[in-house]
Amino acid sequence: MPALRTVTALAVTLLALTLPQAATTPALALAARPGGIAAPSPSTVTVTGQGTATAAPDLAIVGAGVEVTAKTSKQALAAQSAASNALLDAVRAHGVQERDIRTESVSLSPVYEDHGGVSQLTGYQAAQSFALKVRDIAATGAVLQALTDATGDAGRIHSVAFDIADPAPLHARAREAAYEDAYAKALQYARLGGHRLGRLVSLTEDGSGESRPVPIATAAFDQAGTNVPVAPGETRDTITVTAVYELD
Repeated sequence: MPALRTVTALAVTLLALTLPQAATTPALALAARPGGIAAPSPSTVTVTGQGTATAAPDLAIVGAGVEVTAKTSKQALAAQSAASNALLDAVRAHGVQERDIRTESVSLSPVYEDHGGVSQLTGYQAAQSFALKVRDIAATGAVLQALTDATGDAGRIHSVAFDIADPAPLHARAREAAYEDAYAKALQYARLGGHRLGRLVSLTEDGSGESRPVPIATAAFDQAGTNVPVAPGETRDTITVTAVYELD
């Protein structure tokens, strides 16, 4: 019997010696587990870049129409239709194609005059407006003069805007200039801060140029038989980008 107690005591002692090691094993495994400590976020620099490109326009967009007043609505519509047909015939004769003629609006409204504080109906006003694309930009002045000669006092010219038929190459050059501007700024900031410029994290774009309307004074059409002088100038496209770069 004494021998049995000795063996039991030895087993208890060995079990006690192994418990501390078993208890610490999970803690050591957790500390060594990948991802247990989050890596620090890299430093970044955010800059904006702006790029501009210009090109000679090759397209004129003319806003024109007719406006007439008559005593009855029927008479006003008839006069408006005749003036509109004269306008369309004139621009077609100067090379404006059917696909480049679009009706913008048609209206008919009563006209009232005040007589001693009493509003009286005196007639009706009918109007129609068109958007015309003149692809032979050198003929723009001749088209303007032709449509005013054809419509007389009923003719109206609302605006002339010069544009580019295919703006994609212009946009591409402005975009490239904007990117280069942003990259140069980011590179400078990185050097000033004692860093090297890392990879591009994100890039966003906004802002694009548009054609600018050229106002046409009514007095420009007073001399019949002469072309209206117009100056196409340049079409400008400006693009702005925001870029985020990492800093090494």
